[in-house]
Amino acid sequence: MSKTRLSSKGQVIIPKSSRDSHHWETGQELVVIDTEEGVLLKPAPPVPPATLEELAGCLSYTGPAKSLEEMAQAIQRGANQTREASDGKY
Repeated sequence: MSKTRLSSKGQVIIPKSSRDSHHWETGQELVVIDTEEGVLLKPAPPVPPATLEELAGCLSYTGPAKSLEEMAQAIQRGANQTREASDGKY
């Protein structure tokens, strides 16, 4: 167990051994959870949870539905364009 101190600005330094064991890098967003025993820090999810209905509003395509074949062709075209643009520099 490690000790740390609360600064006048409300900041706490998380010991390096704890940051390393949790793979927390500089800038890691954390969720602060109050518990009966103290405070729990957990990594913030990369994307906040949302329902399908909430996400559907961010879709901008309003044309007719695409078939799986059309989608596969579009993916292949994109892959070909990327390959041509990189000119074999992978």
